[in-house]
Amino acid sequence: MHVSPLETNVKVRNGRIQITNMTKANIVMRLVLWALLLFTLIGPFFLDYGTITWSTAISLTLGNLKMMFLEPAFHQITFATALKQISMTLALAFLATILGAVLSFFLAIFSAKNLAPSMVSNGIIAFNSFIRAVPTVLWVLIFAIVAGLGAIACVLGMMLHTIAYLTKAFAESFEELEEGTIEALRASGANWWHIVWHAVVPQSSSYMVSWIFLRFETNYGVAVAMGAAAAAGGIGFELFMASSFYYDLHEVGMITYCALIVAIILELVSLRIKRKLMAKS
Repeated sequence: MHVSPLETNVKVRNGRIQITNMTKANIVMRLVLWALLLFTLIGPFFLDYGTITWSTAISLTLGNLKMMFLEPAFHQITFATALKQISMTLALAFLATILGAVLSFFLAIFSAKNLAPSMVSNGIIAFNSFIRAVPTVLWVLIFAIVAGLGAIACVLGMMLHTIAYLTKAFAESFEELEEGTIEALRASGANWWHIVWHAVVPQSSSYMVSWIFLRFETNYGVAVAMGAAAAAGGIGFELFMASSFYYDLHEVGMITYCALIVAIILELVSLRIKRKLMAKS
């Protein structure tokens, strides 16, 4: 089929020919991105800075950054307290992830189009789309109104968004299973639960573990933020106290480094797990 040069964009990169179809969606997306870039560049010139002295503002900002990241230190809390609070943050993220993963598995097998009726599947997909459309932070704040500020609201909000997120991920992995395996089990007289436990779970376990750990990393970041916003405790609450109550920038920097180190460790563990799962598969 002949393709008009106006409809494609042919590029050669690293010896490979790349063809990009200039569809209406691509054109609209590029226009939106260019418009956002233009507004970002020219927007600061239309702001009213009033009586701000730029030299003083820049000097104070650099001084604050120096205190936070070049001179970190604990003053109000100890290193042992910081470790305890980080453990609490990890516990909140772990609890929300595990509870969400268990419930997501059962919702996923009823939302996978090759395992469940279309009416049930479409209903669960629509419900999950609504849950995912609302940010996790907002769900936590909604539960804080219902259940009160604290760890319970934090876990419930993260768990709800985790359920919607993992249900979609699990269902997509279930739908990628070979149809021949499922049909063979059905032909041999296996019931629906036998198909799930003997075909779906073994072939999708590596994907599920990978998605669960990815969501755990996300929930850790949310738990840090919600420690202050929803009074859930943990290292996020200590960060809020150091920055807003004590205004101790040295401690803010030290707490930030501690939270960052834990996030890097989680990322390294995640990469190692993914490599092992890929090697097994």
